[in-house]
Amino acid sequence: MSPRCGRAENTLIEGAGMHPLDIPTPAALIDETRLMRNIARMQQRMDALGVRLRPHVKTTKCIEVARRQRDAGASGITVSTLKEAEQFFAAGFSDVLYAVCIPPAKLDRALALRRQGCALTILVDSIASASAVVAKGKAEGHPFDVMIEVDSDGHRSGVRAEDPSLIDIGSVLHDGGAALKGVMTHAGSSYDLDTPEALRRLAEQERRECVRAAERLRAAGKSCPEVSVGSTPTALSATNLDGVTEVRAGVYAVFDLVMANVGVCTPRDVALSVLTTVIGHQAEKGWTSVDAGWMAMSRDRGTARLAVDQGYGVVCDLTGDPIPDLIMIDANQEHGILAGRPGAQSSAPKLPVGAMVRIFPNHACATGAQHDRYYVVDHGRTVASGCTRALSGFKYEYKTLHTTEKESTSPHDQRREP
Repeated sequence: MSPRCGRAENTLIEGAGMHPLDIPTPAALIDETRLMRNIARMQQRMDALGVRLRPHVKTTKCIEVARRQRDAGASGITVSTLKEAEQFFAAGFSDVLYAVCIPPAKLDRALALRRQGCALTILVDSIASASAVVAKGKAEGHPFDVMIEVDSDGHRSGVRAEDPSLIDIGSVLHDGGAALKGVMTHAGSSYDLDTPEALRRLAEQERRECVRAAERLRAAGKSCPEVSVGSTPTALSATNLDGVTEVRAGVYAVFDLVMANVGVCTPRDVALSVLTTVIGHQAEKGWTSVDAGWMAMSRDRGTARLAVDQGYGVVCDLTGDPIPDLIMIDANQEHGILAGRPGAQSSAPKLPVGAMVRIFPNHACATGAQHDRYYVVDHGRTVASGCTRALSGFKYEYKTLHTTEKESTSPHDQRREP
C-alpha cells in the first residue's frame, strides 16, 4: 500500500474548521475513533472485573477527554499536580485523587481546594508526611482525606505492605483526626514487561500487596475502605481484582509506542500523534528532515530499553497508518530526522518537501505536554478546531468538523515540483 501523506480531495459537509493539511505544524492530533474505542475497552474491562475506574488525567490533561471517560462510566479522576486538580475541579470534576505524596509546602493549596468543595484526597507514605498533614488539619480545623501509598513492586515510592511503619503511618493519621481513606499503589515496573504471563503475574502482585496492606491496617483497628491499584498494563492484564475497589490508569485513552511494546495495544490503537511537515533532505545519508523535533515529540526514548526501539517515534501517513520501517531516528530541538529502521529490508519512501506525516510517540504523556492544543481527527478526515490545553493550564472548547475523503493519496499526489 502506498503511504498516504498528501492532500486528499475533501468536501466539507458541516461546521467550520480546517483541512488536516492546513493545520500549522508541528501539532498534536487525537484520533477520535481510536480514542473512543480505547476508552470503551478499558471501561468494559473494569466493569467486568467489578471495580470502579478512576482515570489518570495527566496523560492528555484535557477536559473533553475526561468527560468522555466519565460518560463511559468512569468515577472520579486521578491527577499528578495540584494545577491539574484546580483546573479539572473548575470544570466540574469534584472527586479528585492527587496521586503524588504531598509535601508540607503544598498543604495550603490542597486545603484551598477542599474549602471550595473539592473532594480532594491526598497521599502520604511516611510518618513525617502523615504528621505534617495531621498538624495542618488541626491548625486549620479542617481534617484531610488521606490515602497511604503502598510499594507493590519496588518501582518508585510507597511503603511495603509488611513494613511495620505502615501501621505507624495509619495510626498517626487515624489518631490525629485525618480521614484515612485507604491505600493505593502503582506497579510502574509493568512498563518494562512484554509478555502476557509476566503482566498477569505483576497485576496479581499489585493486587495482593495492596489488599494485604489494607488487611493489616484494618486488623490494627484503622479505617481502610478503599483499595486503589493500577497502571494501564496491569489493568488490562488483571484477571482477578478481589479486594480492590478501584483501578487507576491513564495512557490507555490514547496509548503510545511503549504500550505497544509492552503488548497491551498495537500501533493501530495509538490515538495521539504529532503532525509534521518535511522541510529537507540529506540524501547521501538517507535522512528526511521534518519540523517536529524533541520540543514536539519530547525527549522520551522509552522504547530504547524495550524489544523494539522506535527511535523518537513511528512515521505514519495522514490517516494514521504506519509507513513500514520508517521512524524518527533522531531529534534536535526543532528538527526531527526520519530514516529507515536499522536493518530494514525495504527502503524508506521518498517524501518531498512540504509533505505531511504523523508521528506516533514513545510516551503519550510526555508528548502531549509539549503542545498547547489538540486537533481532533477521525482517520485523517475529521478536524476539530478546539479541544485545547494551554501549557500552564487548560482551555476546553470542542467543535467537530466532518469531512468526506473521496480518494486517498500517495506520495505522488504531493504538492511538489515534478
